[in-house]
Amino acid sequence: MGAILRTTGRVLWMRWPALLAWYLAGILVHYVVNEVAGVVGAYTSVGGLLILPIAVLARLISLVGMLLVMRDGLRALQSVAPVPEAAAERRRSFLTALLASILPFFAVYAAQGLLREDIQAYGLRALAKNTEEIRATLGTDRTFDPGDNVLELSFNVWTVLIIVGAFAARWAWGRWSNRLPRAMALAAVYCEVIWVFFSVLLLKDVTQAVTAWIDTRAAVAWLGEVRATLAGWLPPLVWLGDGIGWLLGQAGPVLLAPLAWLTVAGVVYGQAIVAEKLQIQHRLIVQMHERVARVPNPVMRRLRDLGAELGSRFLPIWRAILLMWRAGPLIIASYALLYTVVVVAQSWLRYGVSRWIGPHDLDLFWNVYWPVIFLIPPLIMEPIRLAVVAGAYDTTFGMLRRAQQARSDAAAPATEDEVDAAAITAAAGALPSAALREPASSRTTKLPPGAPVPPAVPPA
Repeated sequence: MGAILRTTGRVLWMRWPALLAWYLAGILVHYVVNEVAGVVGAYTSVGGLLILPIAVLARLISLVGMLLVMRDGLRALQSVAPVPEAAAERRRSFLTALLASILPFFAVYAAQGLLREDIQAYGLRALAKNTEEIRATLGTDRTFDPGDNVLELSFNVWTVLIIVGAFAARWAWGRWSNRLPRAMALAAVYCEVIWVFFSVLLLKDVTQAVTAWIDTRAAVAWLGEVRATLAGWLPPLVWLGDGIGWLLGQAGPVLLAPLAWLTVAGVVYGQAIVAEKLQIQHRLIVQMHERVARVPNPVMRRLRDLGAELGSRFLPIWRAILLMWRAGPLIIASYALLYTVVVVAQSWLRYGVSRWIGPHDLDLFWNVYWPVIFLIPPLIMEPIRLAVVAGAYDTTFGMLRRAQQARSDAAAPATEDEVDAAAITAAAGALPSAALREPASSRTTKLPPGAPVPPAVPPA
């Protein structure tokens, strides 16, 4: 916990004004875009829902900017991947991190109910605009047709075409980005946001429909009767089950929220590690590499083409999860405790601000000034929250990297050229890091009979 606190304090001391500016810019753009989407949604729900994801994108850009602006204060990460000096390299790093973090960010954003709040605000603004238009037509010959429902989003041909078209456009940019103008990167970001946003909404609707269908099945009613019977026969067993369910329900959000945001930070910072990457290997992953190496090349090319586009989105998430898994329960529990303290402090700060201002008229004061007043607590606490997340990632990353270096130092020596070549290959993801620790004498035993010995390996 001490290392996390030191890193948090250091990045806050170095970058507090920049963190505040990034967060405030994201909040303001998010509010403006949500208002514009509501006005457009009063006339066409599809148009409004095509604009609404930009509001979420503003929050994501703000988050990525806050994480990257703290990068030079993260010593473990800075020792591996220093901040690029060229402005073009920094922009490229920002774009790469932004594209990689869209999917995990939307998942966390929706899971915490923030996406639902945005949709509700959008719907209220669209309905208010509908009411204004209808009132303006009273006593006149003009009519106003609100069209479809402002929140109408069903699984139909148009929705599927939007998802498929946006995904195809994003895939095309990833394949031919070197031949396209740089301005097309903005279109690629928008397409990525669109297909993820619509997919999340449809997945939520499908999940609710499936849950409602399951709740109406006879088997569910039978399970309820079985539970009632067990409650009469074995009350302690039912009490134990209810207690475990309550504990998981209370502890789940406390642990999942900090871990989810740490995963997003891991995806953002993981894109910055290019020259040298912390390889978190698992025995099953090594075995998978060995099996894949035996697949014929034509088959591998087809499988690579099919899975690279989707796999590129989930691989950074998987690496971030593995990083947390190898960190151990102590450092993760310390981070979760610090994160919870910051969240609770923000709630108490909001309560204290309202009590400090005191009672005022609802229409003349609170309806006018409450957005500004209640913006004060997050302006103070959100930079601290993100600094805690960044500090936890840097502490975890540094701890695992030192452990890996200790294992490498204890392994058989290798030439400098071999280490450099293996590090570059491992960073590209082509070989497991175990190749770095493989003794030179064991490499000749893997050569086919009669094959010449490579120059880098001395003959036995």
